Amino acid sequence: MLKLHVSIHMCDMLIGYARVSTDDQDLSLQRVALLGVDCTRIYEEKISGARRDRPELARLLDNIRAEDVVVVTRLDRLARSTRDLLEIAERLNERGTGLRSLAEPWADTTSPAGRMVLTVFAGIAEFERALIHQRTSSGRAAAKARGVRFGRPPKLTADQIGLGSRLVSEGTSVREAAKLLKCHHATLYRALGLEQVRGSNV
Repeated sequence: MLKLHVSIHMCDMLIGYARVSTDDQDLSLQRVALLGVDCTRIYEEKISGARRDRPELARLLDNIRAEDVVVVTRLDRLARSTRDLLEIAERLNERGTGLRSLAEPWADTTSPAGRMVLTVFAGIAEFERALIHQRTSSGRAAAKARGVRFGRPPKLTADQIGLGSRLVSEGTSVREAAKLLKCHHATLYRALGLEQVRGSNV
């Protein structure tokens, strides 16, 4: 679970991050807002938030130092989901770096209230993952009890296996029977429970 312990000092450096999704969108409003709170450096990029490979965000995360504070105008400029936000917040926390959103003052890990809110979010996300896992496990168990089979479907139906068995018992070779059933002969060997002899034409 996320454990935030960043504190803010007067000498902390504010690092801005601005993002828009397409080339025809403008970064100027975000830039003005970030400069307005005295960000000394701003990383900017025009790329969809759905993409994991955001080069400028990666550069920011590589270059931040302890006691820096990453500032965004809105959280959706930084993260594409709650889980993504928590992962980024954890990376910042590991570096001793804070996170602040101008539009969401509750998301300020340099304040006790902000740290508490993100810690609660992390707990909720962990609870949701555990709940999904529990529901999935219960659903699979119930399905198995009803006779539902998981994994790859069989390549031959019961009728095809029955036909293959009859053909082989009547003297047709496994290879010829497999051709008639339009399957590989090894598949028919397995389905009939026969042992295949390497190089055999049976």
